[in-house]
Amino acid sequence: MYLKRLKDLREDHDLKQENVANALKITRQQYQLYESGKRSLPIDKLVDICRLYNVSADYVLELTDKP
Repeated sequence: MYLKRLKDLREDHDLKQENVANALKITRQQYQLYESGKRSLPIDKLVDICRLYNVSADYVLELTDKP
């Protein structure tokens, strides 16, 4: 699943969940639910994450290993 990829991207960029949540304009708790898989990642937040890390949605969703 994409959960590990979300965490790996965040850690690779030396960001905390709070930093990513602020960039996505959501609470840290909301982001934590996405990263833990307790809540599905909405498409608009997927797009925001792709822009934040400059990667494709396929990469985030682990459909490819090419960012």
